[in-house]
Amino acid sequence: MPMLMSKVGVAVIGGGPAGLSAAIAASYDGASVLLIERDARLGGTLKQSIHDGFGFFRYDERLTGPEYAFRDISTLEQTNTFVLLQTSVINIVSIGNTFQLTLCNRHGIMHVEAKSVVIATGCRERSPNQAGIHGSRPSGVMTAGSAQYYANIMGQLPSKYPIIFGSGNIGLIMARRLTLEGAKVLGVYEINEKPQGSIRNVAECLNDFNIPLHFQHTITHVTGTHRIGSVVISRVDKNSTPIRGSENQVKCDSLIISAGLIPETELTEKLGIPLSSDTNGPECDQNYMSMLDGIFICGNAMYINDVVDYISESGEIAGRSAARYMLRNRQLADIRISKDFLYCVPNYLDVDMLHNETVIYFRSREMRAETVIKVYVDGFEAFSQEFPALRPQETERIAVSFNASLNPESRVELRMENVR
Repeated sequence: MPMLMSKVGVAVIGGGPAGLSAAIAASYDGASVLLIERDARLGGTLKQSIHDGFGFFRYDERLTGPEYAFRDISTLEQTNTFVLLQTSVINIVSIGNTFQLTLCNRHGIMHVEAKSVVIATGCRERSPNQAGIHGSRPSGVMTAGSAQYYANIMGQLPSKYPIIFGSGNIGLIMARRLTLEGAKVLGVYEINEKPQGSIRNVAECLNDFNIPLHFQHTITHVTGTHRIGSVVISRVDKNSTPIRGSENQVKCDSLIISAGLIPETELTEKLGIPLSSDTNGPECDQNYMSMLDGIFICGNAMYINDVVDYISESGEIAGRSAARYMLRNRQLADIRISKDFLYCVPNYLDVDMLHNETVIYFRSREMRAETVIKVYVDGFEAFSQEFPALRPQETERIAVSFNASLNPESRVELRMENVR
């Protein structure tokens, strides 16, 4: 093993699209960078995402996941970034003006001191327990990401007659993938009244292959000892409560769970960083610094995004900001949102560090037709942008130029207004 730098400018945790972009940006800005990845290869889940659709905004192309990752990995190799693979960060401690990271890999325990840290640990899938599924856990009950790993990395067909619970994007994509490999997808069941994945994926992955999508249904029981044999499916009422007497037992050889993603916040919670109740990820300012000075968050570790290009963009901002980080007293102005928003990121504006444009990501709470997003500062309109449609499943982006006179007492508010 080559000698590891005991002190670095920026430590980046996670080698997916956000971490890669953060490491590249920090290195380009002149910082010494250590990139830590627990897997044996860089790229995160892009490695197993062999469908296209990546890079449309960033490269004006429809790349596969491995193609998208390859571009960043090739760029990273041209920098002086030190990369540690198959290494986990088991603890972070703030000591004075620096952070001490405890790392663990096959060589043992080691410690690294960093001036700033970028957490790009991504997200995890909701488990069957979190999806509220009762019954035993025989072989064949798996998450959509696990099914994707079996099919695309291991080259094994995990199921011939699957039922998919939840209409998240990975589940929709796997419905198509398994069908192309010869499986008979018996149906996709969603507890809500509308799909949780993108409209494009519903059309391309289900409708084009005549795979049925059933709304307001849930899995109430799993049967099977060694291997799953069937599931019991029930309709639900408006409160998502199973309707007694609506049960239907369906034979299958697997149950694939696609019930949503959750930001991976283990390290941030250990540091006592407050989380947003809207995104389940850490609160941050426009430079993606968390409420703990020197700790930056980006990608799906901050909020769940459906566009990898935006994940990479947040990584670039976080990496560049981490490289330029100097301890000081931040002056933060709150960003308020109207009830029409599901959430927006960032949560605050560091008024002393406003650049030419501030990127704000958001999701609508409900499906809307033509809508104008307006940003008000102290009651005066500072920005507006029209969108032809807004959907809760899809992240949108605006770039706002704030006045340099903004101060911590300024009232910054995002509103949605109908197009007149």
